[in-house]
Amino acid sequence: MSHRLPLWKTVFVIVSLSLGILYGLPNGFPDDPAVQVSSNRATVALGESDVERLQDALREAGIEPVATDFGNSQALFRFDSVETQIKAKSLMQSTLGSDFITALNLAPTTPDWLQLIGASPMKLGLDLRGGVHFLMEVDLKAAVSQRLVAYASEIKQMLRKDRIRFRSVDVGADGELEIRFLNQEARFRGIERIRSEYQGVFAYREADDDAAFASLLLADGEQTKIEDYAVGQNLTTLRNRVNELGVSEPLVQRQGRSRIVVELPGVQDTATAKRVLGATANLEFRLEALPDSPVRETQRYEFRANEGVAQLERDIITTGNSVSDARSSFDENGMPQVNISLDASGGRRMADVTKTSVGRRMAVIFIESRTRDDVDRSTGERKKIRYKEQGIISLATIQAVLGNQFRITGLDSAREASELALLLRAGALAAPIYFVEERTIGPSLGAENIRSGINSLVTGFILVMVFMLATYRGFGVIANLALAVNVVLLVAVMSLLQAVLTLPGIAGIVLTVGMAVDANVLIFSRIREERVRGLADPQAVRVGFERAFVTILDSNITTLLVAIILAGIGSGPVKGFAITLAIGICTSLFTATLITRLLIEGLFGHRYLPKWAL
Repeated sequence: MSHRLPLWKTVFVIVSLSLGILYGLPNGFPDDPAVQVSSNRATVALGESDVERLQDALREAGIEPVATDFGNSQALFRFDSVETQIKAKSLMQSTLGSDFITALNLAPTTPDWLQLIGASPMKLGLDLRGGVHFLMEVDLKAAVSQRLVAYASEIKQMLRKDRIRFRSVDVGADGELEIRFLNQEARFRGIERIRSEYQGVFAYREADDDAAFASLLLADGEQTKIEDYAVGQNLTTLRNRVNELGVSEPLVQRQGRSRIVVELPGVQDTATAKRVLGATANLEFRLEALPDSPVRETQRYEFRANEGVAQLERDIITTGNSVSDARSSFDENGMPQVNISLDASGGRRMADVTKTSVGRRMAVIFIESRTRDDVDRSTGERKKIRYKEQGIISLATIQAVLGNQFRITGLDSAREASELALLLRAGALAAPIYFVEERTIGPSLGAENIRSGINSLVTGFILVMVFMLATYRGFGVIANLALAVNVVLLVAVMSLLQAVLTLPGIAGIVLTVGMAVDANVLIFSRIREERVRGLADPQAVRVGFERAFVTILDSNITTLLVAIILAGIGSGPVKGFAITLAIGICTSLFTATLITRLLIEGLFGHRYLPKWAL
């Protein structure tokens, strides 16, 4: 009986090995340190004259880019070292001014022919590539409070539309909606209407001494839903803002109940990243209060430019959460403006309110949550105080019924208009976020981590090779060849899947090397046992592979299951290690059961094994 592999398996092995080498090849082309230049204003585009101005400034400073790529109003300058990159970035920023953004980046050097077939290098994690790490906390209490205010405004509009008379709808100090109706009959009709409109949202409590009063509490589980929505919406918004930054392979994920981790590999400009990510800008659209409006239904706001104050209605028409698109431009007088597009619900609400408010003034309120350092006088400890800055940026007369599209004027500068449009386009935060932790990993440290990881991998590889040669001689050579193929396939699969390689991931590769050799050890030991039992060498090889396969499969599947679980529930370093280990187990099974056998057959065929072989 022949112990040769079927022809289709042999072809499959050869094709797999060829593809592995092809898709692993891009990792031999390291990224170039680069500076990316783009416009900071919608009305200003980066042109060839600007690129030439930058090239002249770099030349005068004795800095020569390796290459310059220009297209789609963006320029990419490549340099030969990180030190030159950082120096060039500062010079380019001062040359162009505030109209343009200069950001540190890493530019790929993969040949075009490899890119055409979709081959690209592995993505490197924060610890290997360098970048910034932020840990943010979502203010869940503020999220619930904001939602209650929105509910209060919606209920007011609903009661007015249904001609149910009430005196006030306020948010109480205990997180309740306190509604005071005109009389008991109005209270009965109002509660029934709210029950039908907000099923399962509120629990109701009536006052024993006041037949016209009702209190609405959030039902069980509703507060949790609001908090989960706030964190989820903030995750989406932060991902959109990261996309605006143009960062490759960012990490934005939830951590615990109320925290979000953001990792931006390759980003060294911490200030810019923090400003864009942490901006909690939101808008509120409110009508100016009528002169005879009750004081309790109005609120006093100052203009951001200190132009005075205005009395506005407490009811919110809509917020920045309804903005579907925002673009900065200039009006007919050359003043900056932001063109707003609302979603269907926001546009409908804007139309309903402005239909009866033509000739009145509508205010646009800019709201931003901030923190400041303060000292506790009793303990002397420094602590962060959270506060909210808000002010009117526009107060204009409604000339006609507004719908899904309108514009915001009265902004201080084009830069402010551009930044506001960017933040609104990326999405408003559902709740304020605050920076809890901030770390920056420089590219030099990342390069050192790569060198350390590669050194550990090479050292382990050499020691394993020496052991296999000393123990199994000729078969040890085959095992070492299969081990090298295993590493190539592992790198190729990670590159093809665009998996992120981290420092723990390198540890997973080192562990994979040991596990791959373990499979070969089991096979060779089983072949030796079958030879001792008296089987001829060709039969011993065949039986050895068949009987060792079950043991190899059992041991690797258990480890694979653990790796999958770690990748599913873990995060950061744990997840990076688990993904690399899982891929390594699969490639180890492939090389141990197919590559090793193919090499043995290619070297020895049907012949008896020489003494030096095993």
